[in-house]
Amino acid sequence: MSGISTKSAPTRSLPSVDLAAVAPFAALAVLVALGALVNGNFLSVENLTNVLTRSAFIAIIGVGATFVIAAGGIDLSVGSMAAFVASVMILFMNGGFGDGGLGTVATAMLLALGVGALCGLANGLTTTLGRIEPFIVTLGTMGIFRALTIYLAAGGSIAMKSQDLRALYRPVYFGNVGGVPVPILVIVAIAGLGAFILYKTAFGRHVVAVGSNEDVARYSGIRVNRVKTITYLIQGLCVAVAVLVYVPRLGAATATTGLLWELQAITAVVIGGTALRGGVGRVWGTICGAMILEIIGNIMVLSSFISEYLIGAVQGAIIIIAMLVQRSLMNRARG
Repeated sequence: MSGISTKSAPTRSLPSVDLAAVAPFAALAVLVALGALVNGNFLSVENLTNVLTRSAFIAIIGVGATFVIAAGGIDLSVGSMAAFVASVMILFMNGGFGDGGLGTVATAMLLALGVGALCGLANGLTTTLGRIEPFIVTLGTMGIFRALTIYLAAGGSIAMKSQDLRALYRPVYFGNVGGVPVPILVIVAIAGLGAFILYKTAFGRHVVAVGSNEDVARYSGIRVNRVKTITYLIQGLCVAVAVLVYVPRLGAATATTGLLWELQAITAVVIGGTALRGGVGRVWGTICGAMILEIIGNIMVLSSFISEYLIGAVQGAIIIIAMLVQRSLMNRARG
């Protein structure tokens, strides 16, 4: 029959979903549901607040690790760096510098940020100017920072001597603002700043470009070595901020401070959807990954299914599984 069109109506294609970006948040929701089933106290405000607060150290360090890994690097020294920065900071406060009050605490915090930045800068410059693989460089500095900590502590621990300073500094970890613990506010602030830099600035685009293809980035006019060095500087600053939150918790630093934090930070980054090969960075995914690790540990403590002494083994298994999932998603995208 004439006048009747045989063309089918146009179909609307559904928006594609980035599974790698959504997966960590879905996993977090599943874990929260599992925790509620395992123990009725899991969903209590006190327990959830404690979980979020305890995840602060790895979450903050993980933001810096997101930049390093997104640019195609790796930093194995963050745990040892944290111990070294904490040792220097406490020794400064024990040395009687400043007014012995808030001025001393504020100066010590600035010193910690400076030492962290210098440690990160040393990693970055050695990697770029020395043209050495970041795995080797940071493996070496991991040993250096840990040995320096043991030396400063004379094989023992370095504790804050002044009870007045401890009392002044204590609210940085144990205090709250409007009912929200300070460490949680620090997580949000650092993650928000990190997300803005990575997603909304030219430097953030350069980080992703360098991680995607270093040669192409260089031919495009991007100063690759500068970008990579700055990512390690950011990592050092994030380690220092984590130390600022950590020190008032125990008021001491030992040879075991920050032990295995590098494993946890890298695991949080990978779980969060950042590609370990570089070229992709997801700051909020990293925060989610840090929370997942802490929730898993919390569930293990609240239940009797698996010994809490196996938390490290579980975290190691998680990073392997996360890498397998990433590879599977990559192969599916290519197919």
